[in-house]
Amino acid sequence: MKPIRRRNFITLLGGIAAAWPCAVRAQQPAMPTIAFLSGGVPRVSADATGAFKKGLAQVGYKVGQGHNLNIGFQWAWGQNDKLPELAAGLAQRQVAVIATAGVPETLAAKAATTTIPIVFTIEGDPIAAGLVPTLDRPGGNVTGVAISKMQAGPKRLELLHQVIPTASTFALLINPTNPAAEAQVRDAQAAARSLGLQLHVLKASVDGDIDAAFAALPGLQAGGLVIGSDQSFDSWSLKISALALLQSVPAIYQHRAFTAGGGLISYGASVADAFRLAGAYAGRILKGEKPAELPVQQSTKVDLLINLKTARALGITIPPAMLGRADETIGR
Repeated sequence: MKPIRRRNFITLLGGIAAAWPCAVRAQQPAMPTIAFLSGGVPRVSADATGAFKKGLAQVGYKVGQGHNLNIGFQWAWGQNDKLPELAAGLAQRQVAVIATAGVPETLAAKAATTTIPIVFTIEGDPIAAGLVPTLDRPGGNVTGVAISKMQAGPKRLELLHQVIPTASTFALLINPTNPAAEAQVRDAQAAARSLGLQLHVLKASVDGDIDAAFAALPGLQAGGLVIGSDQSFDSWSLKISALALLQSVPAIYQHRAFTAGGGLISYGASVADAFRLAGAYAGRILKGEKPAELPVQQSTKVDLLINLKTARALGITIPPAMLGRADETIGR
């Protein structure tokens, strides 16, 4: 197994970033360490990590001044194929809890250890994803928070069609290496049929694929782009939003970072709510509760954000009813 590069693992100690190996050796043995494993990148995951810390604080664990907990953040920087290696490294470190931010991350952690507690935050069905056998008593070392699908993917297509009612053809961008990709395509195709729309599927699993996908859009005559849920796309959200604006393609994704970076619309589960619940679960496990006995929680809160500056640049008028439903508008 290749050694994990020191720059990849950052531990917060009293608000100061330090390399993991030195930081752990410097701490008192009694202070627990949680590892946070994500396929994304730090700059677009601030909402998630901040909410996770708030959840920990709710049950008595603090990071920063007067802290009683270390958190090591392990990022795959949009490369899901690195996750098994990173998860194996965490298992070797014997951290107290591994928190995971997605299905690929959780599968990697689950394959790496059967003893270290794992607390996941995912979108979709954890049973279908192979993470737990049941929701009420998951058993084993894995539990967490499942963001209810609430037909979020199909709803994104519906919202985009409301914004561009004259368009009859749309595109869906997925990461084929994501275990949830097949379900995303199936649900989106069903929604397209119900709306009388044609849907083309584009695939991207590495950064260069994003450029190829956008290069294909003009030939498809797609009126808009729905971006499937994926941690890699979180990492590339600024690039995706910039390309969409450059090609005058209205696009919708799941997270606020996309809209804040210039994307037209984001609609999806509340990251803050889900990761706050996961943080509280991680804290409860640190206090002695068993993941096998903690039922998988459901997060049902969703957020709708609209970038009005981008809408004006694209020559799009957002329906008043949609504006009234928005949780946040940017660039008013």
